[in-house]
Amino acid sequence: MRTAILAAVAATVGFSTSALAQDLTVGVSWSNFQEERWKTDEAAIMEALEAAGAEYVSTDAQSSSSKQLSDIESLMAQGVDALIVLAQDTQAVIPAVQAAADEGIPVIAYDRLIEDDRAFYLTFDNVEVGRMQARAVLEAQPTGNYVMIKGSPTDPNADFLRGGQQEVLQEAIDAGDITIVGEAYTDGWVPANAQRNMEQILTENDNNVDAVVASNDGTAGGAVAALAAQGMDGIPVSGQDADFAALNRVASGTQTVSVWKDSRDLGRAAGEIAVQLAQGTEMSEVEGAEEWTSPAGTTLWAEFLEPVPVTADNLDVIVDAGWISQEELCQGVTDGPAPCN
Repeated sequence: MRTAILAAVAATVGFSTSALAQDLTVGVSWSNFQEERWKTDEAAIMEALEAAGAEYVSTDAQSSSSKQLSDIESLMAQGVDALIVLAQDTQAVIPAVQAAADEGIPVIAYDRLIEDDRAFYLTFDNVEVGRMQARAVLEAQPTGNYVMIKGSPTDPNADFLRGGQQEVLQEAIDAGDITIVGEAYTDGWVPANAQRNMEQILTENDNNVDAVVASNDGTAGGAVAALAAQGMDGIPVSGQDADFAALNRVASGTQTVSVWKDSRDLGRAAGEIAVQLAQGTEMSEVEGAEEWTSPAGTTLWAEFLEPVPVTADNLDVIVDAGWISQEELCQGVTDGPAPCN
């Protein structure tokens, strides 16, 4: 009713979308704001909302599924008109989606799937990210023993990534060229957990490991730390998110690839879509939206952005885009790849 009245007023007096958004507030529930990349996402979301004249409020669940539920309840109590949710647990957050639906508040599942067709799913193509990770490592090390350091077991992206990785590696596995000698989920995507997993796998295999397919830059950092402790840094390792530390590792040769998902684009899209949905736009009418069915069989509306693999061969791309400065990229790197030479 409120949206219909606003639309009628706009038609009568010619208000712009930006003017209408001035009365809107968008709430963001972060699962764990301590990871480096979310600060970039937040800045992009805030920029998009500011451009539309909408307000921004947020909470940090600090990796707690139960806290995220109470956080979303708090955001709703503040009167938000739309919610952007980076889910800690795809299943545990569903009661919050139900509560929002009961209040007519649209929900965007940000970067991580929420297994509910009432949430608009906005992310990058994470299966393709997994393929990109595996392709880069396989090109660098086409034979030998592989370790798979996966993401959090409560994050559907962990399995999307793993599925894409397996697609690329399967032929080499079938041919006997590579063997997966260790595989582990990383609770909470925490680098220290990834390091412990990697240390255990190295011990179990007497350090007979030739490559590591790690599912993000945090887990890659943990794996590299474990490898370095054994004097093995420099073997192929994958990651994603284009964290500054990871890009520096790519420049220095201790990480093979970081798949760049420009979170500035993702955050900007989330802010713009949140305003549209809050103003009554149907999910099916969002530009770029497509019907997509999850592996669990849930059909929902989604938009997938395209990732870019960053290796030593194209580090210029990430500097030219203003993602990282040459000084930050090349810190401590001597005689490295362009632009660090």
